[in-house]
Amino acid sequence: MSNIKTVSIPNIAWETAADIHFPPNFDESRKYPAVLSAHPIGSCKEQTSGNIYGKAMAEAGFVVIAFDASFQGASGGQPRFIENPEFRVADFRVVVDYVQTLPYVDSDRIGVLGICGGGGYALNAGMTDYRLKCTVGITPVNFGRLAREGFAQFNPVGTLEAIAKQRTAEAQGAERNILQYLPPTVEAAKNMTTDPDVTEATDYYKTDRGRAANGCTSGLLSYNSSALAWDAFNHAEILMTKPFMVVVGDIPGSFGAYRDALEVHGRAAAKEKEVVVLPGVSHYGLYDKPESVKPALEKVIPFLKKHLGEVA
Repeated sequence: MSNIKTVSIPNIAWETAADIHFPPNFDESRKYPAVLSAHPIGSCKEQTSGNIYGKAMAEAGFVVIAFDASFQGASGGQPRFIENPEFRVADFRVVVDYVQTLPYVDSDRIGVLGICGGGGYALNAGMTDYRLKCTVGITPVNFGRLAREGFAQFNPVGTLEAIAKQRTAEAQGAERNILQYLPPTVEAAKNMTTDPDVTEATDYYKTDRGRAANGCTSGLLSYNSSALAWDAFNHAEILMTKPFMVVVGDIPGSFGAYRDALEVHGRAAAKEKEVVVLPGVSHYGLYDKPESVKPALEKVIPFLKKHLGEVA
């Protein structure tokens, strides 16, 4: 069979699109450990969560399910471009439900990996869905914190007032306000800032390096209010008991993955938790750069095999 199979997973009132990545020499009569792979904010399953980490984890022997968030990518849900943490985390539970129906997956050996905002969501999902036995956050970002700070220009109350006005206007027939998270070109990004997260994000998403049809890097302003009141690590001191690993580079940027990784590692109740800091590595280097991804995977794959085992 093909190494990748695209499936539709029933969600609340729409379908979630997912790619199943199969290990080499896959035998559907055997039982495999499985890993969910979650894409960054504004991304899609065809980018780093699928073609980099999904592929690598499958090659290491796991069945991997890389899925698109509701309202994004090839998944259903209207209106488009909603980045709602509550839905994003609920998507994990729906995908876990589906994975347990697969006869070749051991339902007691399911883990999760997420990148960037997907890493923050993965950590939250692992904290509240104990069917997930372990979690990996690759340069994880707490989208609630980012929404209150950088995306709100450190004025969350003013942002909530603007969202309220915009949502009222849209309910009365105004056009939707679709936010563009990034400048249109690398040149524009470099003219705007020296921040590595913004310039490298633009290089990844707006060039052939990482560009994908559904990697829109867009968000709907009128539906962003829930993000401003959300915290990926809320109650981590009590509920975050499962093993987890966070991997970051030591080049910090404005999206804040370095500080978020250290925060969740410090706060979590888990007895087995590890933070891996890679020298000379940036946030977007961990998306696809071999010199950054390779040392990350050298930590991640053994961690996953320790907690999920190998094919039975």
